[in-house]
Amino acid sequence: MHHYKNHSEKLKQIISGKLSLKENVKHFLKRISDHSHLNAFNEVFEQEAIQQAELIQQKIKDGKHGKLAGLVIAVKDVLQLKDHKTTCSSNILKNFTSIYTATAVQKLIDEDAIIIGKTNCDEFAMGSSNENSVFGPVRNPVDTERVPGGSSGGSAAAVAAELCDAALGTDTGGSIRQPAAFCGVIGLKPTYGRVSRFGLTAFASSFDSIGPFANNIHDAAMILETISGKDEKDSTSSDLPVPFYSTRLDQSDKLKIGIPKEYFGEGLASDIRTAIENAISKLKINGFEIIDISLPHTEYTIATYYLLTTAEASSNLARYDGTRFGYRSDEFDALSSMYKKSRSKGFGSEVKRRIMLGTYVLSAGYYDAYYRKAQKVRRLIKNDFDEAFKQVDVILTPTTPTTAFKIGEKSNDPLQMYLSDIYTTSANLAGIPGISIPIGKDSYNLPIGLQLLANQFEEAKLFQAANSILNEIHS
Repeated sequence: MHHYKNHSEKLKQIISGKLSLKENVKHFLKRISDHSHLNAFNEVFEQEAIQQAELIQQKIKDGKHGKLAGLVIAVKDVLQLKDHKTTCSSNILKNFTSIYTATAVQKLIDEDAIIIGKTNCDEFAMGSSNENSVFGPVRNPVDTERVPGGSSGGSAAAVAAELCDAALGTDTGGSIRQPAAFCGVIGLKPTYGRVSRFGLTAFASSFDSIGPFANNIHDAAMILETISGKDEKDSTSSDLPVPFYSTRLDQSDKLKIGIPKEYFGEGLASDIRTAIENAISKLKINGFEIIDISLPHTEYTIATYYLLTTAEASSNLARYDGTRFGYRSDEFDALSSMYKKSRSKGFGSEVKRRIMLGTYVLSAGYYDAYYRKAQKVRRLIKNDFDEAFKQVDVILTPTTPTTAFKIGEKSNDPLQMYLSDIYTTSANLAGIPGISIPIGKDSYNLPIGLQLLANQFEEAKLFQAANSILNEIHS
């Protein structure tokens, strides 16, 4: 059934009549129900997806189709889709129905992609393992005893298990790249502002990015060029022109690749270290210039990230008070107790932990010591990258310190859990793009991810470097 290597090839097969889009959608729906134990979806749009397939098949026949015609895509359940639930995998929004569609999702629909469902995620996108969902954990398709990574675990698992062609996730500190690494797929976090955040439920507004998961670079590039661009509804979206990333994958200029020593210290699993070093030596052989660099403020990234994002989360999540929308407790005697009871029953423990941390760092006596200081360190971390990109085109690192851990293994130790994001948070602090690509397996046969980072709006370089590395590995 799946004999196309990317979307362009799939579209050719539909046009030539070798592939029926309706049958293809039914094939995915069957795979989703056969893999329900993975718990990757919060909602599947069965009837709607089949209807869309019929409509788009006709459009293709008439030659009036968009460039993503027939791409079957799953969307993380923090992105609004009109007349469907957006739960954010939280009790507080369990029955909330969207009244509009997120810009990124609308742009996919406008190009005739088929949305097959909403994927499970950590509650309000807070987590590194997809265990913080009111709908229960997502399981890693490679080994169902293990986590798929988070917070976009359902999207990563759905792409890895071939329950769809591609998926959208969101990345605030690694929530696309880390699950992509754990599940063995491609995941891209764009530059902050490249993709409109309109219709994304905010976690940390100055960090959040929307991006694609795919099984090949071409599809990731095609989705990014579709969802990017200026949006009047998001003042932080950039009006820089959007390149056609997917047509520039094979540009052969040998990029200069920086290797930051701070990302190869203790705590990095030896299998991952070996796999990354092998990839680097292959690049050397193929004429890429490999340059040792330093990002001296790396050790402060986790602390800075969790101070600033919890502060933003505490203000963003203040709107869920049981009054306007979402869950309301019915056991209260006064307004203040309605707020307290609705929030304490509506939010899970990780979300509460972050709201409390954030409220603490913003409080009068601690603001300067924590929040303001973290803002200054954020600037220093960005300066490190600015300096590095004067010497190199892309920076190459591991995506994660370990491969996928077991469900329950880190749930009781938030700090251990937070350290899962040690290599990914810096990109969100600096607002730069990053991609994770699968480069092999460890001794337990679990996927290993390699991360590439580029300067702001240099996604084209990420795709080119990723394409080169994947071609080397598979040659």
